[in-house]
Amino acid sequence: MTNSKDEEIAVFRFGVIHEFVGATKLTKNEKRRLLREKCDRKWVIPYSSKTRISENTIYRWIRRYRNSGGRIESLFPGKRCDQGKPRKLDDETINIILVTRQGQMATPVPMLLEGLKQQGVVPASTGLTTIYRLLHWHGLMDRSPKPEDRRKYEAESPNDLWQSDVMHGPQVLVDQKNRKTYLIAFIDDHSRLIVFGGFYLSENLTCFMDAFQRALAKRGLPRKLYVDNGSAYRSHKLEYTCASLAIALIHARPYKPQGKGKIERFFKTVRSQFLPTAELVSLERLNQSFTDWLENTYHQRVHRGTGMTPLSRFSRDLQCMRKAPKNLKDHFRTAVFRKVAKDRTVTLNGNLFEAPVALIGKRIQLLYHEQEPKEVEVFFENVSHGFLVPVDIHVNCRVKRDKNKNTQLEPASKTDYQGGGLWK
Repeated sequence: MTNSKDEEIAVFRFGVIHEFVGATKLTKNEKRRLLREKCDRKWVIPYSSKTRISENTIYRWIRRYRNSGGRIESLFPGKRCDQGKPRKLDDETINIILVTRQGQMATPVPMLLEGLKQQGVVPASTGLTTIYRLLHWHGLMDRSPKPEDRRKYEAESPNDLWQSDVMHGPQVLVDQKNRKTYLIAFIDDHSRLIVFGGFYLSENLTCFMDAFQRALAKRGLPRKLYVDNGSAYRSHKLEYTCASLAIALIHARPYKPQGKGKIERFFKTVRSQFLPTAELVSLERLNQSFTDWLENTYHQRVHRGTGMTPLSRFSRDLQCMRKAPKNLKDHFRTAVFRKVAKDRTVTLNGNLFEAPVALIGKRIQLLYHEQEPKEVEVFFENVSHGFLVPVDIHVNCRVKRDKNKNTQLEPASKTDYQGGGLWK
């Protein structure tokens, strides 16, 4: 089964350090300011009740990532050394703290802790960090609304930030039936260029990943991808693909659509200027007419916010862009973990494969495309061992071993058995 916990933690850690290990060049003062901001803010850390990250921890993650040559696996968590040991607070004490807090939501946490110490509920050595972490974990901190400081922003260079979203499109005729379409689009924040846009018959993960791969192949790799909180955007596969390509995946805050204003403004333009004249006879014709409109109209028109056409503004700083790797398709593979059985076999999606002898008993990682379930590459300790071979039980029955345990394949020969003599 997929080791999603380790990969989810690794993706989160990459999201914290991506500015320090990415292509963006930061000055010493900028790095120091950014580091302080990350240490001062509160995080929702996967599988942890902690909400803060120390400087030493961030430095350690950066060092591990760089020393591994930029492999996302270097950010996998190690095994805890204190598993099974008792915590500072037992279950009964924790329950008393939570019940007390529920009745005193307006009381400052330091005063709450002092009262608990005076009552003898918690040990005198209990610190504020322990109580804060506990209350954050159970959602018992003050939720009074505070004014937000919203500011207009723009990425400094092309491919620094992409925004993506889905627009409900018109119906088209597919197999003699009217089917609803969905426009999946990616916009470059700096230039307002649509790096890719296409109509699909669904907004699921498969369609989004196809659009994302096309965008990367056409326009290169962005440094950050800003998306919504839908199920496709929160998928483990998208997070892992972005991390393996050194792309920071950023999610908009729930019920806060203001951050996606540029892509929403583009969708408004599509509804008012493209759809009234679009060809809706088929999905292919719809996408072809949309592509023509993008290249010949939208990308060639001066944008009011930038004072330039999207294409010319995107093209003026090509030297700072990252090209998509030649093996881009491999970064979109599904990753699962399996243990090799004693007979060298590995089962994946109902198919039986043979692994190399050296991997017997080992826990290996398998990478494959869902469209090609029998093309499976095997990795052990971040080293590729080639592709798995489907098991052929008829060939295996002719495999023999000599006295040195070397395998030999006996030739298939006709049997001398005549059979059926009883009935002659």
